[in-house]
Amino acid sequence: MTGLDIVRIPALSDNYIWLVHDQASGETMVVDPAEAEPVLAEADKRGWRIGTIWNTHWHPDHTGGNAAIKEAHGAIVTGPAAEAGRIPTLDVAVGEGDTVALGAHVATVMETPGHTAGHISFHLPDDEIVFTGDTLFAMGCGRLFEGDATQMFANMQRLAALPPETIVYCAHEYTQANGRFARAVEPGNAAIVERMVTVDAARATGEPTIPTTIALELATNPFLRAASAGELADRRAAKDAFRG
Repeated sequence: MTGLDIVRIPALSDNYIWLVHDQASGETMVVDPAEAEPVLAEADKRGWRIGTIWNTHWHPDHTGGNAAIKEAHGAIVTGPAAEAGRIPTLDVAVGEGDTVALGAHVATVMETPGHTAGHISFHLPDDEIVFTGDTLFAMGCGRLFEGDATQMFANMQRLAALPPETIVYCAHEYTQANGRFARAVEPGNAAIVERMVTVDAARATGEPTIPTTIALELATNPFLRAASAGELADRRAAKDAFRG
């Protein structure tokens, strides 16, 4: 299925907000609005009215724009049921296996806890898209603030099993820092070295490195490539302390 316009909106210091428009129905939604102003400006410029907000988790840099977008456009906020008490703007609470839609484009909710206790991802199989919030990054994964490595390893296994052509829309521009760590962890991985040439060139001119794909992450992401929860835990602890 095609016919989605997906607009990358930079926000705060390194966030990406995803504004998504279905050409067939004319419906528009936004994923993880860190702040409202740039989202409303982009929607206004394009003549789009935002009907839905999809939140992957409760952190303010993913929900900070909810209230103002709701007020301006009457948008309905959908987010994780397990974090309903922490998202005061939430209208529709969803969990594992639930579906949400933008026109005829249907997303299945995947519970991907670890970064937060109730984190979810939105997978649109017919469009070969997944919105992973702060679970899977380009060459990285989210910090384990409220969950553990066993949960994050399970997430990585599930995401790794998606079709390799699946496009991954995550919420932060962390690729360069993640890649430096990946290169240190897997110094013999030629795919990481090759990818970092492209990443460094892009960042030198202020260009984004997101979205990515499952195939690219399978080749270069040390967390998606971890062989066990223990290895992921070790790599996550090392990344938290990494200053390379």
